[in-house]
Amino acid sequence: MNDRTLAPWTDLVSLGTRHAMAGLSEMLGEEIAVSSFALKRTPVAELANVVGGAEVDAVGIYLTVTGAANGHLMLIYEPRIAYAFVDLLMGQPAETTQELDEMGRSALGEMGNIIGAFFLNAIADATGLELMPSPPAVMTDMAGALLDVVTAEILLRQDDTYVAETTFTTADREIEGQFMVMPSEELLDVLLKSSKAA
Repeated sequence: MNDRTLAPWTDLVSLGTRHAMAGLSEMLGEEIAVSSFALKRTPVAELANVVGGAEVDAVGIYLTVTGAANGHLMLIYEPRIAYAFVDLLMGQPAETTQELDEMGRSALGEMGNIIGAFFLNAIADATGLELMPSPPAVMTDMAGALLDVVTAEILLRQDDTYVAETTFTTADREIEGQFMVMPSEELLDVLLKSSKAA
């Protein structure tokens, strides 16, 4: 990966993220806006630093991407941010959720389903590629352990990946988090070639 790939990939990820939030808005019946978005190229070995270090507690929603090529998607949040999403998804007042139970996991999994499907559909529509998300896995652990699930495979082929830092805003709350979009070199090449051809 190099800096020349960042601009078109930023456009694709921004498009996908905004479509994902539109899908989540439909699910909730409440408008969710992306109030800030920044995509950064980050060394895979340093991904845990993005969420405060390898030993901080975190909640991850992980999906794989298959189809035209393979890749990985992970939403990763500090627990308090994940709990804020659970409250939003379940129509509860802010700070109601204080720990992640089965209902909370189910809500986050459904959020992962919606975000993954709408994100990949937007990119597929823009590039003409077939891209499919796996069912989401909701995991809680230290950030380093969560990311090891994803990065072990990626590090075999590449040193860098991409992290989208986003802030989601509703009528009464603001939630910040990281959306890690980790394309394989193969997927990145296919996406960029298709984007240019579109």
